[in-house]
Amino acid sequence: MQASLDSILSEAEQGAAVIKTRSELEAFKARLVGPKGSLTQLMKSMGSLPKEQRPIVGRQVNTTKKHLEQIFSQTLARVETAEMQHRIGPPIDPTLPSPDPASGSMHPLEQVKRTIISLFRKIGFTVVEGSEIETEYFVFDALNTGEDHPARDTQSTYYLPQGVKAANVSQKNEERYLLRTHTSSVQIRTMQKTPPPLRIISPGRCFRRDTADATHSASFHQIEGLYIDEAVTVKDLKAVLDYFVKELLGKDAQTRFRPHFFPYTEPSFEVDFSSTHLQKIGKEWVEIMGCGMVDPTVFEAVDYDPNRWSGFAFGMGIERIAMILYGIDDIRYFYQNDLRFLRQF
Repeated sequence: MQASLDSILSEAEQGAAVIKTRSELEAFKARLVGPKGSLTQLMKSMGSLPKEQRPIVGRQVNTTKKHLEQIFSQTLARVETAEMQHRIGPPIDPTLPSPDPASGSMHPLEQVKRTIISLFRKIGFTVVEGSEIETEYFVFDALNTGEDHPARDTQSTYYLPQGVKAANVSQKNEERYLLRTHTSSVQIRTMQKTPPPLRIISPGRCFRRDTADATHSASFHQIEGLYIDEAVTVKDLKAVLDYFVKELLGKDAQTRFRPHFFPYTEPSFEVDFSSTHLQKIGKEWVEIMGCGMVDPTVFEAVDYDPNRWSGFAFGMGIERIAMILYGIDDIRYFYQNDLRFLRQF
């Protein structure tokens, strides 16, 4: 009996070495331990043995079964490893360039920003960008924002620690550095260096201490515009914004101005628009931006003569425009790097 068991083990060891697939393994197991397998047939013959030999043979059979289970387990692990390697493919050199010819797509916020820039470039605006780190003077003081204004509170603005210096960002006096809350600071720095007439737009990232929700983010993107010349009026402001809204949202789009307050413009307005795009969000009118005529106090801060020059400024959130264009109901989708979302654009 022991010789027969040894023969079965020998057959198992030799046969396992040449198995390459799961189906071959299952057929191999059936030949040994299946209903008609060689070990099964041997176990059936134990009934013909003398009573005193049966316990001895039983222990020998159990030992053989354990060895067979080890062989089957090791063979299955080898087959699974081979299957995985087949799916992964041949080894690669990770230092070589990727063979994948597919290229990524532009982020939807970048697409919208470039669209807005192209529309304003058509009517003579140039792009000016600035640092995301700024100082209190250029973000607040030069824009006629008083020291008691809520925006200057530490609960609204990210101030950098005292003593921090930014070598590439000049100070007016010794005011604190902060993360800019809007790109209007770019307008101030541009006016300080450039005499009028002036026609610029300033896109960029801004920061405010907002709690993230469907419509707010502590980091977001703005694009602001400034137009300064002689005898500029609200009529010019409305003409420019009407052009922009119609080019962006369709010829059927309409705008309306509502009186508002901004420290650096007077008069100031909130701009609403109505368009077929609003069918996506179920509203007739939606606020799209703020604007107004530049306050003479701002001109005085940059040494422009307010008796000669006039102008208007406007600003909008790029995320807000993108949400309107694409019917997106949660601003957080833009920052989650979810390819299922990004590949739609």
